[in-house]
Amino acid sequence: MAQCYHGMGDAPSFALSWEQATYGRTWTDEEIALGFVGDVGDVMKLVQARNGVRDIPDGETGLAHELADCLWCVLVLSRTYHIDLERAFSEMMDNLERSLALRR
Repeated sequence: MAQCYHGMGDAPSFALSWEQATYGRTWTDEEIALGFVGDVGDVMKLVQARNGVRDIPDGETGLAHELADCLWCVLVLSRTYHIDLERAFSEMMDNLERSLALRR
């Protein structure tokens, strides 16, 4: 029976199951980070396609997929390294707002 996945919070656990089923082992954190770098490169190619620099069929769907892949990697890595991503994002946004306020 296939495992059903419904939420971003389950991404790290789902990743382990998927990797085990697909590769016979789970990926190392280095392999996940390398995959993330590859996915970011794919996002760049698809952005270039959206701007007419590359010809990539079905680029709109591909871009959505690759952005989701990047998010998946970020969620898995944040779980791996015990990073409270919500708190880190909130702190980063607060810092950006303070920085922008100082420039006005």
